[in-house]
Amino acid sequence: MSRIGKKPIALPDKVSVTLKGNTVSVKGPKGELSQTIDPDMKVSVEDGTVVVERPTEQKRHKALHGLYRALINNMVVGVSEGYKISLELVGVGYKASATGSILELSLGYSHPIFFALPSEIKVTTVTEKGKNPLIHLEGIDKQLIGHIAAKIRSLRPVEPYKGKGVRFVGQEIRRKAGKTASKK
Repeated sequence: MSRIGKKPIALPDKVSVTLKGNTVSVKGPKGELSQTIDPDMKVSVEDGTVVVERPTEQKRHKALHGLYRALINNMVVGVSEGYKISLELVGVGYKASATGSILELSLGYSHPIFFALPSEIKVTTVTEKGKNPLIHLEGIDKQLIGHIAAKIRSLRPVEPYKGKGVRFVGQEIRRKAGKTASKK
């Protein structure tokens, strides 16, 4: 029994959900998102709530029940509040600057990295003296913003000895002890 799938999704003010075939569209103050769902799943909108129901108790239907409920809920939150992810650059000489939808990164390589962002994502960079540079990503699509953040992180993964690299703000890094010289 899917606990997440059974929960109804409450719709905030100014958010509307429309069903067209097997496509669910959510429109709100920040934008509009749509998701194609499995034809077996039944989605209904009743007095300010969205309910996802499954036809049978098959394992596949149970998995899809929770999945589509979570995807629709993420769309509702995205168009009403939006999502924000912050990345921190830890390392000597690491820099970030944003011009329009191009993010320029200096991550210790011999060349700068130019990262083109989709138009749906807004990026801002903050550089304060004595602190690590920060990259703030904002958007309405949780999947897209998470994917872009993961791509930026993969450009310089955090290494466990000194902790240098690109990380999420507040991320804990498991540190390793370095070599110790043996005395004979």
